[in-house]
Amino acid sequence: MLLNHRYNFLYVHIAKTGGSSIRAVLNRLRWQDPMYYLMFPCHKISNMCGHTTASKLPRHAGVIAAKEMLPNAFFNQLYKFAFVRNPWDLQVSSYHHIQRERPELLENIADFNEFITYKFDPARPYIFHFDIATKLQSEHLIDLNGEIIVDFVGRYESLHDDFSTIKNELGLKDFSIPHKRKAKDRKKDYREYYNQASVDAVSKHYKQDIQLLNYSFE
Repeated sequence: MLLNHRYNFLYVHIAKTGGSSIRAVLNRLRWQDPMYYLMFPCHKISNMCGHTTASKLPRHAGVIAAKEMLPNAFFNQLYKFAFVRNPWDLQVSSYHHIQRERPELLENIADFNEFITYKFDPARPYIFHFDIATKLQSEHLIDLNGEIIVDFVGRYESLHDDFSTIKNELGLKDFSIPHKRKAKDRKKDYREYYNQASVDAVSKHYKQDIQLLNYSFE
């Protein structure tokens, strides 16, 4: 999650939705924010204390965390935005991310469909790299009443066009989004990875996202 006082925005970073690319752009604005000169040492102190000071919004926190921590009037006037992604495509991205960053976690997993079976097995232990993409995307966007409280929800599938909308809203110029962490060995079409059992497993787990965000496998 990124908060910028000068440009008056709050970016809610949902894992595996192009966030590394978006942060690469928005991070360039940090030192133009006068409040960041106060935020920066607080962040460093928070890191040194294992974040026990609670002075930093977590990277992948939901918007409700900011709503609870920030003054109500200030929160309400922020331009709040996030990006979402087709849940089936997101799992393919997650799979390749783990292959790249933590391949030892996949040593006993034969292929993508076995990965899905294991990932959504309620009996398996918590594993950060598995679980970071199992949280519902919609839970990042809603308040305690289940209402969406971000101002704009962009889509990974139209990342550049939707980020242009955000740029216009914030008055940003000469900003373009690079593609970070692109998996070189993934197939272009996410549907080629799936068997029917895996399709159904994602459908079940992400039912709320699929309905609220209007996604489908096809």
